[in-house]
Amino acid sequence: MPAFRYKLSSRSGPITVEDYRRRAKRAVPDMVWAYVDYGAEGMETLDANRSAFDRYMLRTKVLTGNEATDISVTVAGQDLSMPVLFAPTGLAGLSHWTGELGAGQAAERAGTLSIVTTAGSYSFDEVAAGTERDHFFQLYPWADLATGRHDLTSALMERARKSGYAAMFVTVDVPIHGNRETERKRGMGNPPVLTPARVANAAMRPKWWAAFLRHQRISVRNLVDNGGARAAVSSLTTQYRMMRPELNWDDFAWMRANWQGPLFIKGVLDADDAQRAVALGADGVVVSNHGGRQLNCAPAALDALPAIAKRVGGSAQVLLDGGVRRGTDVVKALCLGADAVCVGRPYLYGLAAAGPAGAEHVANIFRDEITRCMTLMGVAKLEDLDESRLLPANSVVPQ
Repeated sequence: MPAFRYKLSSRSGPITVEDYRRRAKRAVPDMVWAYVDYGAEGMETLDANRSAFDRYMLRTKVLTGNEATDISVTVAGQDLSMPVLFAPTGLAGLSHWTGELGAGQAAERAGTLSIVTTAGSYSFDEVAAGTERDHFFQLYPWADLATGRHDLTSALMERARKSGYAAMFVTVDVPIHGNRETERKRGMGNPPVLTPARVANAAMRPKWWAAFLRHQRISVRNLVDNGGARAAVSSLTTQYRMMRPELNWDDFAWMRANWQGPLFIKGVLDADDAQRAVALGADGVVVSNHGGRQLNCAPAALDALPAIAKRVGGSAQVLLDGGVRRGTDVVKALCLGADAVCVGRPYLYGLAAAGPAGAEHVANIFRDEITRCMTLMGVAKLEDLDESRLLPANSVVPQ
């Protein structure tokens, strides 16, 4: 696979994740934007993921002589230049035709890694062949209706192992599909509902429309990519059961026994669940509510983080996924016990607005904001970030 090369305009270019968000919204059709940026039902959890960060301020110490020059971390045995990974996001090819492959290349150029989704518009094999580092992969434990409970899951795990993925992230918060009302209203269902008005709306984004017609990265390639097959997503439901409410801890134990590398459980909001996962052999947990796309009115990921970090932080790595848009958000999460964070929507904004170069730039924005934030706080090292570096919002500064 070739490396995708794109250049960013030097004039009036985006300098924040929110700048990329605004550009992304203009770059993709309305139904795709609903898929990328909206959440479940009234989106209280989606909003809570962001507002949770506003409850904390950063404690600043001056004349410390400290400058943050090294923000590197190790996650699942892999060295990263910063405590930010690209989260798994389904069908990234809808945002930009380079999809998960472009995101993986962007991540490694920025010195980090991508967690490649099972539900990708590029297969595990394609991403592995087109990237230089051993990235991570995310597993949806789907079932093959014809052959049994674990056959498809086992095949996906073996495929990822042979492709050289360094760790497995098992998503456990999708027993059924979340009620994503805005997606449904705008036609982004399974299958998507195309009307003349929606086709016209897509055609008003000529760059996106041309790439859509040419590359057709609209299928879950890990399931339908067979000699270049381009089957529609809707055909999958006749062969595979994607939502599995019957999954339980025995299934997780089976996955642990059948995956020899580092294993993380993704979608945990309860400290008891985190502890049980670690007891069953999980090397890490990802505190996440699926970006507010599953159970609405679930806790904000940041609110769930401290209890989980205190319970299992000494025996497993703890990552946060949800609502991160700024370097200050990353610093707050690290103060509350996270070892690193995962970002999903931010790099999709970068992809949609400017292709892989945009996703790479988003990663570098986070890097610059984290180092600037820590230096202004008087903190030189990530290990010095803890709860003592936070203040409640609107509190009196300690005397």
